[in-house]
Amino acid sequence: MLDTLLTLETYRPFIPVIRAAILIVIGFFVAGLVARSAYKIMIRHMSPHHSTLLKRLIYWILLGLFLASAMRHLGFSLSVLLGAAGILTVAIGFASQTSASNLISGLFLVAEKPFQLGDLIQVGPTVGEVLSIDLLSVKLRTFDNLFVRIPNESLIKTEMTNLTRFPIRRFDLLLGVAYKENIAKVRDTLKAVADKNPLCLDEPEPLFLFTGFGDSALTLQFSVWATRENFRDLRNTIQEEIKVAFDEAGIEIPFPHRTLYAGSQTEPFPVRVVSEPEKE
Repeated sequence: MLDTLLTLETYRPFIPVIRAAILIVIGFFVAGLVARSAYKIMIRHMSPHHSTLLKRLIYWILLGLFLASAMRHLGFSLSVLLGAAGILTVAIGFASQTSASNLISGLFLVAEKPFQLGDLIQVGPTVGEVLSIDLLSVKLRTFDNLFVRIPNESLIKTEMTNLTRFPIRRFDLLLGVAYKENIAKVRDTLKAVADKNPLCLDEPEPLFLFTGFGDSALTLQFSVWATRENFRDLRNTIQEEIKVAFDEAGIEIPFPHRTLYAGSQTEPFPVRVVSEPEKE
């Protein structure tokens, strides 16, 4: 009996450590379970990125409570921990003003909702799919499968374009034809190409604009509409189809011409064509 009591006394200092370890393990399990369950409920009524942010918030709050309880079992005073956390927060706030700015900008992004998870956005020269919207940054995946992290402050300060916000998009094709061409014939040829392309929408109908007289060509704009899922395929196919249709109709797409002029009193420049001698 005495040996048993001595053994228990030997292991008694380790009991708080064991309890704290058990609480931490249970905390990870419970926080993950509750956060996932809450996400499944919130996703039915909220957008994906709001549900994801709330899921992470619930996870870290529950995990923090279990960690605080574990620290208490180890003999730490909760009031002391809260005071230390407050001092640490103030120190970190002064030392990381950029992070604070990104945090505030992230709250504005969450409230404004300019894009959601899965949207395709353009920020400066970068175009990519939104993978996650965090409090400090937004993560993108580009078309060449690169991972790009953009600070929230940059998104607030610069122009951002959401390429998939609306269900349809317009593709504007700028082209030029020779001055000798008939504009009505060119317009009919372009509209025939649009009618034959299955990706081109009938409503809104294609738009043809005669934009002006260029240096070497009559400048035109031909705009067609497509669903956002088919936009890239339409942009690739319709340009090739227009080139084939112009060749079949004999419509010339000119290249820039340059004329050398040295004044009315100057003699013309002599031009002589010299053929290469045949090789034996």
